[in-house]
Amino acid sequence: MASKINTGFTVIPSQKYRRSNRRSSDFSNTLDSEAQPLSTLGSFKALPLEVFQIILKYLSVKDISMLSMVSKTVSQNIINYISTSSGSKRLLLQDFHTLELHGRRQNFGILEHYRSLGLLFKRCTLLLPTKERLKYIHKILTEIPCFKFNGCAAPIQCLGLSCYGMFLQTLTAGWDDLECHRVYNFLCELTNLSRKMQAVVCNKPGSSRKLELRIRLFCRNVLLDHWSQRSDSAFWLTRILKPWPMVNQARLLYIIFGPISPQDGQVFWQKMIEGPTDESSLKGLAEAIKLLYDTGTKEWTADDVISLVDELSVVPREWLLENNARLLILSGNSICFTFMASKAVNGRATELARLVVFLALVCEKELYCMDWAVKMMQKVCKVFNTPIERNNFLQSVANAFACVIMEMLQSIMSGDRDEDDRSFLNLFHLVHAQANFHKEVLYLTMGSVSS
Repeated sequence: MASKINTGFTVIPSQKYRRSNRRSSDFSNTLDSEAQPLSTLGSFKALPLEVFQIILKYLSVKDISMLSMVSKTVSQNIINYISTSSGSKRLLLQDFHTLELHGRRQNFGILEHYRSLGLLFKRCTLLLPTKERLKYIHKILTEIPCFKFNGCAAPIQCLGLSCYGMFLQTLTAGWDDLECHRVYNFLCELTNLSRKMQAVVCNKPGSSRKLELRIRLFCRNVLLDHWSQRSDSAFWLTRILKPWPMVNQARLLYIIFGPISPQDGQVFWQKMIEGPTDESSLKGLAEAIKLLYDTGTKEWTADDVISLVDELSVVPREWLLENNARLLILSGNSICFTFMASKAVNGRATELARLVVFLALVCEKELYCMDWAVKMMQKVCKVFNTPIERNNFLQSVANAFACVIMEMLQSIMSGDRDEDDRSFLNLFHLVHAQANFHKEVLYLTMGSVSS
């Protein structure tokens, strides 16, 4: 039996009414036309550029930095604002000298301003290649004389280079090594830094004192001092040192981190030669050596660092052995032991014995634990291959104590005494150092016997 077809439903037309179709299309086109500008300028589309720039005047640098990430068009408008005279005057602060009169809080404030400014430039130039970013930023910052290598007449009292360094640190944070290498090359080309370094490392130390000072300030304030990660500081220090042979690396290290004169802030070349120095004069050098040794960078082996320390101890001439011993102590146990073991392996036992004497002297003067010096000597003894070599070394240490004491005593008896009796005081400390050193040796020996 054939079934009946139900025709009682309403047939839906295949085409919409013309009127409703047109109205829907018009609404859709309106949305499309409004969506495009909203994705770039949003509510700022209705504002004239002049009004937009007036609004920027009421925003902090951090707020402008956040606003620059809204869209490419907004970012471009902010870049245009920075290039205006009013924007440049407001953002590129140049009050780098009078702040010293008001204390550290104002100094911190302007440094933080340039940190925020670095973040603003980082975001505004995000889509540009590294080379173009650097060119644009240089074009803007070239208006600031104190950011230039020789731009400031009073560089020691100026915060300009520190602000420049804070700016660059924020700008390049997170960049890979290749991009940072390009930044260093760009700065070298811009400042002619390599040729200036060549002038100071190839000439007599102290013959270009003002140039040495400017190299020190530029390297410290712009390239090295603002990094929170030691690996970043090691990267930039490596860029500075590695192009040069070892003897020039040692000279540059002394220029950048060595002691300075309290009168004029210039490099104090005779400090390590004239007499025993204090911890503050060596702390910068020790921290730089630890930075290269501890960060594990492939560009510096342990032998490289030890050779650099050895070369440094004759800049500009051979240091007093006490200063050399103090540097090794400040550089840490690993560097100190590796340096001493290198001398033991290379058959320089007599030099090593005298070094042990001055390690003990520094421990006595600075009230360090004398058992550290004894245990370091004990550890070095294990480097020698045969018992005969070890016994000869220990005999050399005992002889070295006697010889150094006699040298100091003869110097005093010959009338070579300071007005403040430093020579006599040094002898006094050395005699006590010998007594305490031998006491620790006895403790160690008797402890091993009783056990």
